[in-house]
Amino acid sequence: MASNRINRINEEMQKSIAGKLRSVKDPRVAGTMISVTRVETTPDLRYAKVYVSFLEESKAKDAMKGLQSAGGWLRREVGNELKLRYTPELVWALDDSITYGAKMLEIINNLPYGNHDDEE
Repeated sequence: MASNRINRINEEMQKSIAGKLRSVKDPRVAGTMISVTRVETTPDLRYAKVYVSFLEESKAKDAMKGLQSAGGWLRREVGNELKLRYTPELVWALDDSITYGAKMLEIINNLPYGNHDDEE
């Protein structure tokens, strides 16, 4: 039952962080399209690993620095919204699963189609 609670907290934190990212005034973050792909919170609610993905990979390094800089403000805002006894410390992680998926799709689409005479 505790894992269900953690899953609900993860979902709510993901929604809250995604909504608050638009309000961050740091130009490294404000000028970048950022998606929060998932959040993993430790069972003791001390840390939350926030996986983010960027539309422009060239800006990812600077945007990650901006997110780390704005982490305290985001933590306070999320804590005020979710009304948790203890708001987890946000740890940022780059999620490249979208890029990886796009690369795999490109490889699959570029596979040569041969004649399959055996099927007839």
